[in-house]
Amino acid sequence: MTGKTKSLVLISFFTALTAVGAFIRIPTPLCPVTLQILFTTLSGVILGSKGAVSVIVYIILGLVGFPLFSGGGGIGYILHPTFGFLVGMAVGAYVTGRICSGNIDSKRLIIGCICGLVPIYTIGTMYCLLISCVYLKNAQAAIIIHSCLLPLPKDVLFCVFAAYIGRKILRHHLT
Repeated sequence: MTGKTKSLVLISFFTALTAVGAFIRIPTPLCPVTLQILFTTLSGVILGSKGAVSVIVYIILGLVGFPLFSGGGGIGYILHPTFGFLVGMAVGAYVTGRICSGNIDSKRLIIGCICGLVPIYTIGTMYCLLISCVYLKNAQAAIIIHSCLLPLPKDVLFCVFAAYIGRKILRHHLT
């Protein structure tokens, strides 16, 4: 398989995993706990910065109407408070990929994965506050921030798990 074909197959694979990850969820008040961050982070570890492409494809498919997001789909989803987390996942996959970039050092992989959480939570929480407070006129910022940050410990564990799985895959692939 050529490099381009392999990349396209892996991008498609991680797009599908991200979509599946949206439907494996534990409901919480505002931001449901899903497996999306695990799969988007793993895409950055395996694909490098191209991992962001799989997330962008996922977002585009959801915006054109496929009900792939945890709350549905369609262009109107842009006004959903959690849409910023999807944008953050694309940036997070890119950041993770830039830091990890085919490296199999455990510490570097974990650091790269955790660094990828920073844009996810920064963009996601700010967007959630903006939509909730300005568009939806819900000014309970403390509740919104608490709800958005609730999954953080789980996502840190997902980062460690993604680094572990990614290392195994990359080590197998590189040998």
